[in-house]
Amino acid sequence: MKPILKIQDLVVEYRTHEFGQKVKLAVNRLSLEVFPGEIFGFLGPNGAGKTTTMNVLLGFVPASRGAAYIFNVNVREPIARQRIGYLPELTYYYKFLTAEELLRFYARIFRIPAAEADRRIDEVLKLVELDAVRKRPIKTYSKGMQQRVGLAQALINNPDLLILDEPTSGLDPIGRMKVRQIIQRLKSQGKTVFFSSHELGEVETVCDRVAILHQGELRAMGRVSDLEEKYKCNLEQAFLKVVGYEPGL
Repeated sequence: MKPILKIQDLVVEYRTHEFGQKVKLAVNRLSLEVFPGEIFGFLGPNGAGKTTTMNVLLGFVPASRGAAYIFNVNVREPIARQRIGYLPELTYYYKFLTAEELLRFYARIFRIPAAEADRRIDEVLKLVELDAVRKRPIKTYSKGMQQRVGLAQALINNPDLLILDEPTSGLDPIGRMKVRQIIQRLKSQGKTVFFSSHELGEVETVCDRVAILHQGELRAMGRVSDLEEKYKCNLEQAFLKVVGYEPGL
């Protein structure tokens, strides 16, 4: 089976604003593959390089060296963006719009015909459990509901690949549970999901495989059960060992 997403010896450098314009490594020789239908967790402490990697995949940031491919096409080239759904960590929508109006706006961006758009809007609002409040302004939604609106817009074009940056960020336990359930439903539909998260309990529940980044470098990768067996502990404790965290230091 060919990977739907492939990263090969990826390096991303940036210049700091410090005296002397120093060059820092955000991502250092990262290589990994994600296969169709897989739920892949992309883990690491703050500043590990997760969002930078996602920005390369989406064409927002150029790679300094190495390459990344989606659907077997180099991300430097035009890609079928129609087949990708994206949820950034920090979302902003016109909150005077209703969920239905927002999704209709995104459907027009993707040039989805009106009849198909109506069907897709109904489908994704039911999936994210917002169908009953579809005509309420987004400004009246809770944080968890707004996050689920973000998931709905990422799904409006029926993508083959979803790239989600911290989809449970700032959510309470009920909100995290609902997002986890949505990801599990997407998995049952055969979608491929590549997402970053600090919520290791959620990752442990839904992911087929995970990669752990630290200081821009890949430190561990594999099935959750294999990592737990290797480090003789649960995923959270394995994560702390991989990144070298020692309590009390």
